[in-house]
Amino acid sequence: PADIAAFVGQLLGGENPEKKKSLQGRRFVVTAGATIEAIDPVRFISNHSSGKMGYAIAGALAARGADVTLVSGRTALPTPAGVRRTDVLSAAEMYDAATAAFDRADGAVMCAAVADYTPDTVSETKIKKCGGEMCITLRRTRDIAAELGARKGSRLLVGFALETHDEQANAEAKLAKKNFDFIVLNSLRDAGAGFRGDTNKVTFIDRSGREELPLMPKSEVAERIADKIESLLK
Repeated sequence: PADIAAFVGQLLGGENPEKKKSLQGRRFVVTAGATIEAIDPVRFISNHSSGKMGYAIAGALAARGADVTLVSGRTALPTPAGVRRTDVLSAAEMYDAATAAFDRADGAVMCAAVADYTPDTVSETKIKKCGGEMCITLRRTRDIAAELGARKGSRLLVGFALETHDEQANAEAKLAKKNFDFIVLNSLRDAGAGFRGDTNKVTFIDRSGREELPLMPKSEVAERIADKIESLLK
């Protein structure tokens, strides 16, 4: 029933019929969800991302007629109507899928919570408990957003920054370093923002300034992001 309702809503253009075809002919890559970095066949390193924000963005772009490839880490979410989904687990798999899809895209929205570090070696068998401490050596993963920023040319690239302190400074540094056109900042210090919930409180930051949005459902945040993407493409 949810798929049927979403499909009918897409056909009708939802509450904004004029936006139904506003991104028709455009191709986007959206990354979403958490990556999983294996330690052994049983254990892994990950984070709390549910993928809800990224999935909402993919659905909002598709509802406006865009051809959307959603590169998704592990989630329990259904694929948004009209979206092509590629499932991955690790940061390395997400790197490969996102960079390949970006080659034929007009832009990308980097919403996934990608691991910055991964175990240097993965045990082929379950690591057994023994006396004393255990150390896991980690190595850096490849930076997907930085790679797309280096090769984007005139294409559009949107980033996300989830911060716990020095939010504005950290987001502005990331905006410049990754060559984003704009970045969506949210803070875990804001009630109702961050992982797992259905709401978010974000600030758009670009090289001309910032726009702070109030707390709202993630579906509405996704529509505001789609609006800004449209304005930049024009």
